[in-house]
Amino acid sequence: MDIGKILEKLKNWVNRVLDSLLGPSAQPEPEAIPIPVPVNDRRRR
Repeated sequence: MDIGKILEKLKNWVNRVLDSLLGPSAQPEPEAIPIPVPVNDRRRR
């Protein structure tokens, strides 16, 4: 075996151990959708 294959197997093993301990990798939060709010000028006075 060459060192590259060994490192790849070690990386996969570490990822599986971390996933089992911490749960699957966190997914990024979706972008918030801006909700338009009507501006009521009378309320500001």
